[in-house]
Amino acid sequence: MFANRFPQAERPLLIRGAKPVGFGSGLPEKLDVLVGRDGRIAEIGSMIAAGDEVQVIEANGAYMSPGWTDLHVHVWYGGTDISLRPEQCGASHGVTTMVDAGSAGEANFHGFREYIIEPAKENIYAFLNIGSIGLVACNRVSELIDMRSIDIDRTIATVEANRDVIIGLKVRASHVITGGWDLTPVRLAKKFSRILKLPIMVHVGEPPPLYDDILPLLSEGDIVTHCFNGKAGGSILEDEDLYRLAEDAAARGIVLDVGHGGASFSFDVAKAALSRGLPPKTISTDLHNRSMDTSVWDMATTMSKVLSLGMKFEDVVAASTIAPRKAIKLPTDRLLEKGKPAEFTLFDLVDSDVTVKDSQGAVSTLHRLFEPRHAILGAEAVAAHRYVPAEGATGEGHVCPHCGWKS
Repeated sequence: MFANRFPQAERPLLIRGAKPVGFGSGLPEKLDVLVGRDGRIAEIGSMIAAGDEVQVIEANGAYMSPGWTDLHVHVWYGGTDISLRPEQCGASHGVTTMVDAGSAGEANFHGFREYIIEPAKENIYAFLNIGSIGLVACNRVSELIDMRSIDIDRTIATVEANRDVIIGLKVRASHVITGGWDLTPVRLAKKFSRILKLPIMVHVGEPPPLYDDILPLLSEGDIVTHCFNGKAGGSILEDEDLYRLAEDAAARGIVLDVGHGGASFSFDVAKAALSRGLPPKTISTDLHNRSMDTSVWDMATTMSKVLSLGMKFEDVVAASTIAPRKAIKLPTDRLLEKGKPAEFTLFDLVDSDVTVKDSQGAVSTLHRLFEPRHAILGAEAVAAHRYVPAEGATGEGHVCPHCGWKS
């Protein structure tokens, strides 16, 4: 795979006194990790000596997890009208791996790869949109008007030529996108899935098609994003039959993904689902330039929201690291072992009161926050922070005081 292509560093990196979480059992409460210039773990232990040439990060008991992996972002900056730069939602906010959810289709994926994926500091993968134009003019020009929007041969050829970075297919199932085309795009996506042996990610929005009709079409490994949306006709808790279908889907290995976004996450739906024993498998942001400064902000805040609704700390970490890696078939075993690529997130869990909103505008106060310190990409430690938009920000024209990027 394309992952962990970290360049040779000028000097080794020593992470001292970190508290491991998300790597499995059997590890000490605190440990040191030495990363060689090649970006791979050179030594793990306690009180590792650091020479003059070694850069030292003093964790001082901060948590260290596998790198935060955001399964749903939009970072085809310049290629679509909604996408952010990778820098705006990546390492500077604790995220080491991002998966773009269908910004590019077969007609423009080559540009996304050359200008965004390959130069990026972070690892970037993609769900290829089955609509040839992707999200060029999102919700203004639909990528799925009718069959003329899909080129089967070119889509298959694009996947085959880019299997190192294309990890699945994306289809948006919502009348806002497809009009009266109903289930046909989902059925076509499943046909691609069977041919290419890749999962599909389904955006569930305003019906038609009905959530009830989409879930039975999916199979193990497929992903339903926006699983806790509160839209009329699209909420898994609006009737018991649909809720049982969602439970059955999760039991069959279908991945329920948060995909917060600007219109697709409800505190009430998420809290009720968690209380009934139906947690998300993966936590993702659906960050784009219409959601960053409004309801989402960043990965850390999204994780903090789910924590506040009753999901256990260790489960939130797993849903933001190991689970999304499994969903896109990246290695998940023995990530904290000599010789393995170093891809970690150093973070604190802090007590602080922050007022946030869900996608419906409901307000909640968070009392415990994930606060990223560093994203570890090979032997490079990128200073990280939680994103907080300027007061009164509306998603248009805000400049992050830390990153300097306009959202």
